Amino acid sequence: MELQGTPVQYIAVILLIAAGMVQAWYYFRYYLKPSLNEATEEAEHNLPVSVIICARNEAVNLKQYLPSILEQDHPDFEVIVVNDCSEDETDMVLAELKAVYSHLKISTINKDPRFLHNKKLAHLIGIKAARNEILLLTDADCQPESETWLRQMTAPLANGKEIVLGYGGYFRAGGLLNSYIRYDTMFIAMQYTGLAMSGLPYMGVGRNLAYRKDLFMRGNGFSSHYHIPSGDDDLFVNANATAGNTSVVLGNGSFTRSVPATSLKQFIRQKRRHMTTANHYRFGDRLRLLAEPLSRVLFLAAATVMIAGMYLWPVAVSMVAAMIIVKIVVFHSAGRKFGEKGLTIPAIFYDICSPIFNTLFYIAKFGKQDARKAWR
Repeated sequence: MELQGTPVQYIAVILLIAAGMVQAWYYFRYYLKPSLNEATEEAEHNLPVSVIICARNEAVNLKQYLPSILEQDHPDFEVIVVNDCSEDETDMVLAELKAVYSHLKISTINKDPRFLHNKKLAHLIGIKAARNEILLLTDADCQPESETWLRQMTAPLANGKEIVLGYGGYFRAGGLLNSYIRYDTMFIAMQYTGLAMSGLPYMGVGRNLAYRKDLFMRGNGFSSHYHIPSGDDDLFVNANATAGNTSVVLGNGSFTRSVPATSLKQFIRQKRRHMTTANHYRFGDRLRLLAEPLSRVLFLAAATVMIAGMYLWPVAVSMVAAMIIVKIVVFHSAGRKFGEKGLTIPAIFYDICSPIFNTLFYIAKFGKQDARKAWR
């Protein structure tokens, strides 16, 4: 091996080692942790629970998925659906379900041409309508994976916690877009559950999130970020979660599955909306979320310089191979934990591309967005 090199090659060696160490730290310290999680919370409790769902033009999804929530195995719970200015048959579907399920409650927001409603207003109305202290939030297109979903997700709240983070995945379908969406969702879950389990909670997803009503009221709800169209889930968690008051639930049957985007345009719109909240995270959270993908880019760039210049190239090849093995192990373990089949090998390629995609999504977020589409 040639030891004499250019300044660029020397820098590449330093970057390769430093970025490799950062990668290993994140994957072993945080991303692997959810896969090693074992359910320790007692899933049996009789404390009353309020499930809150905000819906706008969700007639089809409510008809298909709401019964699985209404039929949860729990002795005392209510389901509150906030029908926010729907223009489809949502009201008819809810009326039909109400006739069958007496514990379904409906709150309706009528359309007012003077202003636009956002999802946070719908959530606020649902929370105020809730008669119970323990709240469980999900979406109209979500289906729990078991009849014990409600028990599992709220058990930590019955045991003294104030926030519970769960996993909200997407239904599996064919095609590259669905594969990438499921990878992206799983990877984000590896981040926020792994960091929360390490005492650094920073976000949750509204498809599967529980917290105490008292915490919402004490923290002034969404007041600090009400002006932001999205963030009813992650910004609320970011503002109120601590190492001591937050728990993660990843037990079998505690997940929800949702309808994924079926077009690239729809997926990009969703990512743009989610990107609008990132700048409002606490500084330390933003730094941690930036450091890992940046280390990925620097690691591959440094390895490319060394291999292309034939400078200590066996070292570079060996480190790249070792990192691939590490990621295969972590992604395979995560796929088993989160029930995401068939992602282990594709995840290696997505892992390379996602920093580029997310950078493009971040740039695209500065473009004009239709406020009517920012509700969901």
